[in-house]
Amino acid sequence: MSNHLKNQSSPYLLQHAENPVNWYPWSEEAFEKAKREDKPIFLSIGYSTCHWCHVMAHESFENEEVAEILNRNFVAIKVDREERPDIDSVYMEVCQALTGSGGWPMSIFMTAEQKPFYAGTYFPPDSRYGIIGFRDLLLAIAEKWKTEKDRLMASAEQILLHIANGTCENQSELDLRLPQKAAKVFAESFDRTYGGFGRAPKFPVPHNLLFLTLYSQIHEDREAFSQVRLTLESMRRGGIFDQIGYGFSRYSTDEYFLVPHFEKMLYDNALLIAAYSAAYKASDQRLFLDTAEKTAEYIFREMTGPTGEFYSAQDADSEGEEGKYYVWAYEEILHVLGREKGEAFCRYFNVTEKGNFEGRNILNLLHEQTAAENFDEEKKRLYEYRKSRAELHLDDKVLTSWNSLMICAMAVLYRVTGAGQYLSAAERAYQFIEENLTDGTLLYVGCRGGVRLAKGFLDDYAYYGGALISLYEVTSKLEYLKRAGEIIREAMSQFADQAGGYFLYGAKNSSLITRPKETYDGALPSGNSMMAYCLVRLSQLMDEAETYREAAEKQLAFLSAEAQAYPTGHSMFLLALLFYANPPQKITAVLSGYEQKAEVLSRLPLYADIKIWEQETAEYPLLNGRTTYYVCKDHRCLPPTNELPSFSKKF
Repeated sequence: MSNHLKNQSSPYLLQHAENPVNWYPWSEEAFEKAKREDKPIFLSIGYSTCHWCHVMAHESFENEEVAEILNRNFVAIKVDREERPDIDSVYMEVCQALTGSGGWPMSIFMTAEQKPFYAGTYFPPDSRYGIIGFRDLLLAIAEKWKTEKDRLMASAEQILLHIANGTCENQSELDLRLPQKAAKVFAESFDRTYGGFGRAPKFPVPHNLLFLTLYSQIHEDREAFSQVRLTLESMRRGGIFDQIGYGFSRYSTDEYFLVPHFEKMLYDNALLIAAYSAAYKASDQRLFLDTAEKTAEYIFREMTGPTGEFYSAQDADSEGEEGKYYVWAYEEILHVLGREKGEAFCRYFNVTEKGNFEGRNILNLLHEQTAAENFDEEKKRLYEYRKSRAELHLDDKVLTSWNSLMICAMAVLYRVTGAGQYLSAAERAYQFIEENLTDGTLLYVGCRGGVRLAKGFLDDYAYYGGALISLYEVTSKLEYLKRAGEIIREAMSQFADQAGGYFLYGAKNSSLITRPKETYDGALPSGNSMMAYCLVRLSQLMDEAETYREAAEKQLAFLSAEAQAYPTGHSMFLLALLFYANPPQKITAVLSGYEQKAEVLSRLPLYADIKIWEQETAEYPLLNGRTTYYVCKDHRCLPPTNELPSFSKKF
């Protein structure tokens, strides 16, 4: 029997449309029902490829007895965190304040006025090991609602007051010392044996690596880049990278990058393509470029729609088991490849009869030995064989913010390779956004099946502005730069707080119990950090630079205060700060007619503003009839030259 989710477009909500729980989407209908029937609300927030969301759904939400308790005593609301990041942000702050941690599935108990009084994440169906079971929790809260409702309501008011008081404003001066402070903290937490930062679980956080790469280039800091190098090498060789089908899983559950949480997210892979591409330019290490290109291959093959849009995620689970799709038995590989080839393959990828993950094997190169061949043909055969397994769930909704990150990634990869398929992919995704997710300067969160989701939030505008800037950087097409300016000005209009920074939701979004202003760069860069980056770059690229420079400096000052206590948690902001303090050199290349634009672009540095003219002009004539480079930096221009200058130190 279907519930009220049956007509939703979100894959996550549709996964619960046949639950015996009488789920509602976030709607006035649900809140009115709670008021009318005098019931508390149970709010469950998750996403379609979340392993523990699946577990709780199977254990509790598909259970008739649990559903009966929920339906009798509560109004149950389901929210897709990727569709409504504003709701997720508000109640994640509540969850963290009440429990000291957060995550998904997120479980919130609240009043019909949306005021929370109890929070948690995953609850097992029955009480065990000192953890209250979901069934017992429902019964306890239902009883308290009947007998101690006033206390619960008072608790909700206190929680709301606490959250509101925690959003005080900080005034500060722009602090140019923060990148050095962050680099020092990164060095102290760096795992010099296995790469990454801190202990397990290890998340890639590619924007940390992008910051360290740029920092190492500007300050010629070999030590900073060594952290990037080892981390990227370990991730590529580990099980977090799919050695058969390519692309990266969400994070590593161990310190070695061997055993991943197997779901694959679009945003992780986008940011990692950019990080590996930047590291390749800094080092000429072929492994980094190979990883970026293989990750792009995975995106094209499994995460790209028919008109160039990028899908959101692939699940970790198949047939009810996490990672079952990806792991291998020793004899299984020998069966597919034959004994001689199979044994050689297993030696190379550390596959044993005993296994390295619950009796089976995650392919990895963490103890790589020299191989006489690259096993490309064998990998293809195993990939095709793997496709015969139970198909992974694909979250095929198209999100503006995540597509924007992939546009940035493809633009960077085009810039370092000159390969046209990457620019084509970036421009097709841009076209999809313009045709399906915009209305003038108004953006939408995303779409699925031709249905638009909610009106866009700060992240959508900031990320899309960054994507448009990236497209301009590799094409020099003014239409992209102009459009970036329009989008960022719209963001300033909708989301700006006069006291500093930008709110997550704006004047054109619905209101919630609080108005979050996110500044922390976690798994994804915050909208505030991306706004800082966009404002800095627009001030360096556009004619009306002064307007953007003032806004950039105000935003950098606001984020300087936010980052003081924990600078490594604000790496995208630090990247923007590096660009502000160290404006990229400007390079104009005039082609002789014998060289291609993409080829010259790929030879020029990543950290530079580049224009390429396909024929000489009065301002930029050819020197000696050959391709000529005009370089300007630090308010001075160097003499034109036919030789490609040595722009940056290679590590």
